Amino acid sequence: MSKVIVIFSSKGGVGNTVIASNIAVELARQQFKVALLDFDFRFGLDIAKVLNLSLSHTLADISPFIHRLDASTLENYLTSYSLHLSLLSAVSHPKQSDSIKPKVLKRLFSLLTERYAYIIVDAEKGFNERLMTIFEQANLILLITTPDVLSIEQINKDIQIIESLYLPSEMIKIVVNRAESAGGVRSAEIKSALSPEIIATIPSSGRSVGLSVNRGLPIVVEEEENPVSRAIKDLAEVILQEGIGREVERSSVSAKEKEIAFIDAEEIRRIKEKIHNRLIERLDMEKLDLFSKSTLVGEKTDELKAKRLREKTERLITHLLAEEKTGYPREVCQRIVKEIADESLGLGPLEDLLKDPEITEIMVNNKDQIYIERNGKLELTDKKFISNEQVLHIIERIVAPLGRRIDESTPMVDARLADGSRVNAIIAPLSLKGPMLTIRKFSYKRLTVEDMIALGSFTKEMADFFRACVVGRKNIIISGGTGSGKTTLLNVFSSFIPEGERIITIEDSAELRLNQEHWGALEARMPNIEGKGAITLRDLLRNSLRMRPDRIIIGECRGGESLDMLQAMNTGHDGSLTTVHANSTRDVLSRLETLVLMSGMDLPVRAIRQQIAAAVDLIIQTARLSDGSRKVVCVSELTKIEENGNILLEDIFIFEQRGIDKRRKVIGSFKATGFVPTFIEELEAKGIKIDRKIFERND
Repeated sequence: MSKVIVIFSSKGGVGNTVIASNIAVELARQQFKVALLDFDFRFGLDIAKVLNLSLSHTLADISPFIHRLDASTLENYLTSYSLHLSLLSAVSHPKQSDSIKPKVLKRLFSLLTERYAYIIVDAEKGFNERLMTIFEQANLILLITTPDVLSIEQINKDIQIIESLYLPSEMIKIVVNRAESAGGVRSAEIKSALSPEIIATIPSSGRSVGLSVNRGLPIVVEEEENPVSRAIKDLAEVILQEGIGREVERSSVSAKEKEIAFIDAEEIRRIKEKIHNRLIERLDMEKLDLFSKSTLVGEKTDELKAKRLREKTERLITHLLAEEKTGYPREVCQRIVKEIADESLGLGPLEDLLKDPEITEIMVNNKDQIYIERNGKLELTDKKFISNEQVLHIIERIVAPLGRRIDESTPMVDARLADGSRVNAIIAPLSLKGPMLTIRKFSYKRLTVEDMIALGSFTKEMADFFRACVVGRKNIIISGGTGSGKTTLLNVFSSFIPEGERIITIEDSAELRLNQEHWGALEARMPNIEGKGAITLRDLLRNSLRMRPDRIIIGECRGGESLDMLQAMNTGHDGSLTTVHANSTRDVLSRLETLVLMSGMDLPVRAIRQQIAAAVDLIIQTARLSDGSRKVVCVSELTKIEENGNILLEDIFIFEQRGIDKRRKVIGSFKATGFVPTFIEELEAKGIKIDRKIFERND
């Protein structure tokens, strides 16, 4: 089986290139087929100079078409040094390095391992994605150091970084070059300073190595009895020994995935809980180091401090995990480190869900149940918290910066994340199965009217009508159930408001995002820990009337502010918009009556209905259908109040569902009822033209 030997040190001048080329030559002299790779991406061609070769091709030359090559044709692009040794340099100029991506390297190693017994890599000095890819292909990593304090300190740093990659410890070995030189650190002291095994010490050669390099003749060929040559030959024999390094399965990724799948989830949970508890202890012990000193000179933002804290925490978790000696694959270890860091510094298993743009809502029922909404459908995720105590800790982490608290005396809380996402939490004794957390994610992408048409939420003709109503200053209520798209539609409608008008938005939790320049956004405030300082929507609405608004937009009417909203609509603030929770346009009227009565004003029902009929022009009903799609299912006009006190509603557009297809998608279409809005002539008088054909009945 082919073996990949990587020669590495992040410090220059320690002899990597000479050692790599001489090992390759010695292995080839023993009749093994060897590929020698010069992977110094900064300069390139160093090994070619050491071996006195002129290269015709580099990896950068063949990278554009390497996926079309097979193992046999690839050999044509390597430069032959001898019958058994071939050389390939990564680049001939530093600018070419950008063309060599990890997928190119993986393909190269895949082809080389079909034809060569040994692949010797003189690796680049900087830690980056390319080097990580090379390490992943390796059976053995030889770390080169020299007997001086700076080199030993640097190799120790290299070892720490490599350990964080969760590579098997048996594949990392030390080679001391220029050993026992005058004034150098003794081998015994080096051995005590470094954890991996020292498998070779190469003595200082005086001028011999330098002369061999200048002549282009490897020292193992030119001076076979030189102490340096003998040491390199001994190192080659060690490499040839069975069992050194690790066996790498190169068949397919599926084998690795199967290995991960066999790891017991409960075992990982126990390991995570153990490390999490140890981490808390270590953080207490190292509090000053981790927190007080986490700010470097020149760091001026919280973001940089958080990044530094995250890096230190991940390093500590890595060491704690290594002490457990789990033997897990690298991918599993990386996942465990990330999850524990998320739990310690962020929102635990919710971090990835919050970053996923397709997820619109996150619902935590308890530590073992985390649901999401994606494309309008609910899904149970495979993510879990370590314990219900951790869920409570996450909730406290969310609400504490907002001056809120959650405990037995205050077991419910509403809050907002820094990105605008809405949060609701409820704990024991009200929640019986554990702390519950619901996050309505704030969407960074604002849907346009064109997006809504493309999604099938309504037709272009309906959109033209909506635009005309907003521009014509009709008062509009958008109604629907939870998650039916009311706020999204309100955002779209607000985009129709002409520039130059003064807009005031009023919300419980800020979700509206307007493009207009003249826009004032107001947000209600919950009471503080003492139960004081609350500012309600009604307070804000009353204050907004003193702010000279042309338009008032209320995110949602859910209480006594409904009366103030109706009065504002009736007293010169036409063109206002709001949303209401209701199951149909007819239910909106009953809902508004109830909300007005909540204002504390003792008004007869007929008077309330007269206020509603005079104030509201249109009700637009939204719904989330069984396939997760959100649509406008009814557009109704309030035409008049009848003698018996009932408000007359006339439907203008409806969505007619006819069934469900094989993919469980709703089949249906938008229909015009044939009713022409009574205010159409008023809009036309304002210069707003509407094609009346869109109202023609289309059964």
